[in-house]
Amino acid sequence: MHPDADLDSLLPRAARNRRDFLITASAAGFALAAQPVSAQSVIHTDDTGLRAGDATVDTATGALPVYFAAPADGKALPTVLVVQEIFGVHEHIRDVCRRLAKLGYLAIAPQLYFRQGDASTYDNIPQLIAELVSRVPDAQVMADLDATAAWATAHGGDPARLAITGFCWGGRIVWLYAAHNPALKAGAAWYGRLRGVASANTPRHPLDIAADIQAPVLGLYGAQDQGIPVTDVEAMRDALNAAGKDFEIQIYPDAGHAFHADYRPSFRAGPAADGWQRLQAWLKKNGV
Repeated sequence: MHPDADLDSLLPRAARNRRDFLITASAAGFALAAQPVSAQSVIHTDDTGLRAGDATVDTATGALPVYFAAPADGKALPTVLVVQEIFGVHEHIRDVCRRLAKLGYLAIAPQLYFRQGDASTYDNIPQLIAELVSRVPDAQVMADLDATAAWATAHGGDPARLAITGFCWGGRIVWLYAAHNPALKAGAAWYGRLRGVASANTPRHPLDIAADIQAPVLGLYGAQDQGIPVTDVEAMRDALNAAGKDFEIQIYPDAGHAFHADYRPSFRAGPAADGWQRLQAWLKKNGV
């Protein structure tokens, strides 16, 4: 029972959802990412008709925590790996999993920083990036996503219908995973960085591996993004065209970075809704 059950009985449902969202958000490290936003913009998806919760995936270097959501009675479900923002698997990412589950997918968000640290303990973005995010090797992330996909197969997922979507940090990972896993059927990258300096942990970036991408990828970007210039997005479009790849890139003129993140001031309802519809159409078009 919720510890505030008596209070719950006195609150309208919308208020309870908003209150519960903020309690969970605070516990999950939202404070770093979120600033004052309209209560009406925050989307809360319940788990009615779903099986959802936390689990662990066995890997060679430890138990990988994941959050998953799926239709309660589904079998051989199309599967979507959901890749976090830099802030980790917080309530917004969990909500994305539930949204996908309501559409009939097994959606799984692995905690891809778990060996390096906990993003929810940071209250400073530059420090988070320097001390945690930059220490996460791409090779480790690829292996963890492979392990998560294998876990999905053992827990109601159809290995022949595997997709991936990710946001910000996770958007970059989508492009890399599309070049890594030949079994992947489709990807959707939300404002993922395309260009960067090579390092031991991040030796290649999406623009470097455009010719190696094996799965169709939908790229969703904002023209006002201060960190990902449109010139980079157009360079990726040119590189994919030159390599003869199956892809689609949509640039929203009035959106900046993180336009899908309804819990942040960057949220733009129109582009977010359009991108979500494009994601669904892309998955269906590619057999997921």
